[in-house]
Amino acid sequence: MASFGVDTRPAAAASAASSGVGGGAGEGALSFLSRGLQEDLRLIRARAGELETFLNAPVPEPELLARLRRAYSSASASSARTRLDLSAIGRAFEADAWRGARAAARWRWLEEEAEEWEPLRTVRARLRELERTTRGQSAGDVLRKVKLGLKSMSFAPEASEDVPPLDLGELFAYFLKQSVPLFDQLGIRRDVCDKLVESLCSKRKDHHAYNFLSASEPSSLRNDNVGDELDLRIASVLQSTGHHDEGGFWRDRPKSDISDKRHVAIVTTASLPWMTGTAVNPLFRAAYLAKSSMQDVTLVVPWLCKSDQELVYPNSMTFNSPQEQETYMRNWLEERVGFKTDFKISFYPGKFQKERRSIIPAGDTSQFIPSKEADIAILEEPEHLNWYHHGKRWTDKFNHVIGVVHTNYLEYIKREKNGAIQAFFVKHINNLVARAYCHKILRLSGATQNLPKSMICNVHGVNPKFLEVGERIAAERQSGHQSFSKGAYFLGKMVWAKGYRELIDLFAKHKTDLEGIKLDIYGNGEDSHEVQSAARKLNLNLNFHKGRDHADDSLHGYKVFINPSISDVLCTATAEALAMGKFVVCADHPSNDFFRSFPNCLTYKTSEDFVARVKEAMTRDPQPLTSEQRYNLSWEAATQRFMEHSELDRVLGSSSSECSGSATAEHGANSTGSSRSSMRKSASVPNLSDVVDGGLAFAHYCLTGSELLRLSTGAVPGTRDYNKEHSADLRLLPPQVQNPVYGW
Repeated sequence: MASFGVDTRPAAAASAASSGVGGGAGEGALSFLSRGLQEDLRLIRARAGELETFLNAPVPEPELLARLRRAYSSASASSARTRLDLSAIGRAFEADAWRGARAAARWRWLEEEAEEWEPLRTVRARLRELERTTRGQSAGDVLRKVKLGLKSMSFAPEASEDVPPLDLGELFAYFLKQSVPLFDQLGIRRDVCDKLVESLCSKRKDHHAYNFLSASEPSSLRNDNVGDELDLRIASVLQSTGHHDEGGFWRDRPKSDISDKRHVAIVTTASLPWMTGTAVNPLFRAAYLAKSSMQDVTLVVPWLCKSDQELVYPNSMTFNSPQEQETYMRNWLEERVGFKTDFKISFYPGKFQKERRSIIPAGDTSQFIPSKEADIAILEEPEHLNWYHHGKRWTDKFNHVIGVVHTNYLEYIKREKNGAIQAFFVKHINNLVARAYCHKILRLSGATQNLPKSMICNVHGVNPKFLEVGERIAAERQSGHQSFSKGAYFLGKMVWAKGYRELIDLFAKHKTDLEGIKLDIYGNGEDSHEVQSAARKLNLNLNFHKGRDHADDSLHGYKVFINPSISDVLCTATAEALAMGKFVVCADHPSNDFFRSFPNCLTYKTSEDFVARVKEAMTRDPQPLTSEQRYNLSWEAATQRFMEHSELDRVLGSSSSECSGSATAEHGANSTGSSRSSMRKSASVPNLSDVVDGGLAFAHYCLTGSELLRLSTGAVPGTRDYNKEHSADLRLLPPQVQNPVYGW
């Protein structure tokens, strides 16, 4: 019995230890404990090994099985306890020379220790069931089944029910569905792919494979459309196999850690004092996002060298340092919003392109946002920022990337020489960069290109000063004062694309009908001389003035703002005129959809309608704005719309894992408690769209790395990297150090 812990050696050791003194006694006691623990561990390993040997051993002779069965039957008949009586089985082993006395002693010990052991109760139940079902079979077959049953015992949850395997048609349909991004780039219409997918899925004979969702599932998971059914079908098959998608080939999983306070970087293509929409609106967005104190905000704007500043900024205004320009921007903004702004302003190198009248980033713009702050990015004009972007992929560096489309580039390009051909290529390049570099895109109106991952929402507001002017004019009118002492006016940068061509054509066609109406025009621009010359040749009743701020006191007295432009996406001047309580006469065009709900907005479809609307506005007074209408025009409302439609409110309130999951389109179902409703396609379905997006990003990176290709597509020479002047102004490493060329 020494093998089961009944050993006389510890007593002898204890006696020897007690005979010593001092350190000798302590050493004897430790030796006694050590030997005892070692013996116990050896016995435990031996017992575990013997059980494993029994399960893996060859099938014994039938005589041993007969003894086991007789022992088990006698134990079952004589014992009323719930535990398994192992003593009889132990005696059977004892009678066999294969086990001997040591086996019998071990079985007795197991009997004493395993009265309530759950696995043994399970073994007993399995053996009884096996005995009932295998009577009449050979002893070898019975024991083999016993051993297989013991090996297959598992206390894990039962597997899901069988799911019919995929057939060739389903696989081809899924391939077509996931290849839509590639077909978009090739110019194949999306509805053609959808019809092919629907046709392939409808030909399946076993339609029950698509009806695996129970009636209790939410309607969004039931058979709403073939595409969703196919996604869930693929997901169910993959889940039944235990497969889970670990990510795409192009996906860069490691991203910045998310601290307690999130960080938002707003990257735009222009900055004050250039009074353009992409300079003004991102500045207001940064101020109102930072006002909530929920997140840190950084506005990232281009820095132009002195030579470019003289070409872009009005009145020959220049800055000697980024700090000087930042001070100007903050003073301008705080004078209008009426509160102290709390956000950071950072600069990246940019170069002005005269032909396109726009600023092109020089170098990798994303590198000017530290990795520790690379959490959420808002790209104002994502197409423009990424046309020649040669650097880190935005969706790799940031957890969530939102694009805001400001400009209808295709409309401008079509007006140029060979515009149709250029517009074709720019359209596909815009699709590529939008798909490869953004998670979500907001289009200010339907006048913009329909980009992937996009939706239409006006996320711009008006300067609070204009709302104050409107409230003051409404109060004056209530007190009986005449607020509008002037007639009609137009304000905008004087380039043909800003609506001047349409304006001159309308006044020339209806010169007689509009004879008594004088229109004052305020603006500066590259086409000023041509526009004024055309108006003089036609002897039109148009008076030209230098450009000025729309909030200037001299403009408050006008009653009607006329804007015939159809190239704008969402005209800021139109919103400002409505905020001041004026009439607005504008074209019936998608760019003006947001303004239709305001009673003072008068739209026209034909030139005759234009004349009628102008005369109507000149003969009656506009209605005062309601409090709801004023709020809809404010930056508070615009910020709220932006938070909701960009999903920024959800991202800011999510955990790190949820944020990184927003990088991909989430197709999964909402959890309802059932096993199938907890299935998420985003976790189990391999997303080929991610592969396409990553491949497009890689191809774009390779193409923009070639200076020859950049120049052939209209890039400013030397904009792949910043130059020495930029490095001196922004205190950057010299270009040859930042991007060294290795070689002899």
